[in-house]
Amino acid sequence: MKTKLNFRKPFSTMIMFLLFLTPISEFLAQEKMDKLKEFKIIVEKTDNGIKMKSEKGSAWIDLSFSLNNYRPQPVDEYGMTELKNVSKKKDENLADFLFTITKSENGIELKGIEGTAWTELKFSLAENKKQAINQFGMTSLN
Repeated sequence: MKTKLNFRKPFSTMIMFLLFLTPISEFLAQEKMDKLKEFKIIVEKTDNGIKMKSEKGSAWIDLSFSLNNYRPQPVDEYGMTELKNVSKKKDENLADFLFTITKSENGIELKGIEGTAWTELKFSLAENKKQAINQFGMTSLN
């Protein structure tokens, strides 16, 4: 006696599940975007490091630090920090962000850890040139 397997029902159940899951994941992604607070930072690559100027969303105005190539520096809304010692203090008037910035041979590498829509940004930046970033990525200097 031969048994005939019916794959139609499990397959249609899986398709229905995927169709149901897609709008939920889109909704959750949109909800995450809506929760991001606004910040704007101007990044400048210098001879021996990085200068950053906050135009919006942080407690600091200017940061300047020396970095060796490929050594990341964590930065949050309160300034330079350490990943193992991030401030638990939250201020409603500030954006709640955390990223690392690394000076590379040709430019800048950023890794968004918290409060950014981006997880990684890489861009070339010549010495003494500037680039603006915000919670969504690269933006205009104006």
